Amino acid sequence: MKILIICLIIIGSIVMITNITRYIQFLHSTHDVLSSGNRRDRFRKHLALALLVFFLLGYLFIAFFSKPDIVMAMVLFGGSLFVMIVLTLMYGLLETTKKRSIDIAEVLVGVIDARDPNLNGHSLHVQAITMLFYNYLPNSIKKDINPVSLEYAALMHDVGKLGVPEAILNKPSKLSDEEWSIMRTHPKVGVKILHPLSTFSSISEWILYHHERVDGNGYYKLKAEDIPIPARIIAIADTYSAITMRRSYKEPRTHEEAIKIITEVAGSQLDKKLVDIFLTIPKEELETCIPKQIKY
Repeated sequence: MKILIICLIIIGSIVMITNITRYIQFLHSTHDVLSSGNRRDRFRKHLALALLVFFLLGYLFIAFFSKPDIVMAMVLFGGSLFVMIVLTLMYGLLETTKKRSIDIAEVLVGVIDARDPNLNGHSLHVQAITMLFYNYLPNSIKKDINPVSLEYAALMHDVGKLGVPEAILNKPSKLSDEEWSIMRTHPKVGVKILHPLSTFSSISEWILYHHERVDGNGYYKLKAEDIPIPARIIAIADTYSAITMRRSYKEPRTHEEAIKIITEVAGSQLDKKLVDIFLTIPKEELETCIPKQIKY
């Protein structure tokens, strides 16, 4: 009986340590535009972590400084299993919610893009390229970028074009200076549209500055390191998509032509270090990013 009690205590302790580790990972996974929550939510999350640690310390105290019987050992062991099951359910529900949310957002953005034949599928294309690009980033860059937030920023980067008149969006010829002035407002309009979603404030600058150039000649004249890295990543994906997409005023360019153009503007328009990473992505993988609604 004593051996059984010791085994239950040891296994339960290991399960609780695992639970705390998983909960810390769970907290890390909630640092995105969907699940970051407000200040009160963040307090509750950290309070829950403190209670888990307290439970573990109490568990260990009973194990080493008292003489637990079989009932106490089973209660403690059952408690650790209960926490494990709850954490598993929480993590699964969160991942399911995120998946459903991005699916809904993709449909909505697809509808928005469809109003402009020059944009149809572009946002989805940029989203897919951006996330493929993210997979090739070194950990030194990845660690500071939440992938869920990056995916939403890429998907929503052109949502501000809802505020641009269709006559400008669909114009088959070169835009006038006045029309370009209106077109350049779309990142700011996009941020304004998303403003009611408080958790999206963390990605507002990524959307606002996705047309910045590293040489300082972009929409808002930011230079190099002043431009958020996610915005620089989206800029490369956006450029590749724009070059290879069919537009009413131009035929699509090939992958090879797009790579040549991107290489030429590295260091002036686009971040050269990030471009060098982008160039390592195989053509075949980039081609899988083309949404079905984009026709070539």
